[in-house]
Amino acid sequence: MAQSSNTLVVQQASKALQQLKYEVAQELGIQIPQDGYYGFMATRDTGAIGGHITRKLVQIAEQQLSGSSFTGTGFTK
Repeated sequence: MAQSSNTLVVQQASKALQQLKYEVAQELGIQIPQDGYYGFMATRDTGAIGGHITRKLVQIAEQQLSGSSFTGTGFTK
């Protein structure tokens, strides 16, 4: 798996973000390479995964701020 230059504030979030990546890819019908190398994937596909992850994270944050719980990825208030 390639190293990212982004530093996570909460190190435990890495596993949750990886799980979210696989869930989103599955929803979109995109196969993530088993070896973790994304170099052969179409930019359109990786961008779609990233965009949907961002939307889900914003949705989770909005729900937490409004007092609701979101159980789809295990995040609850």
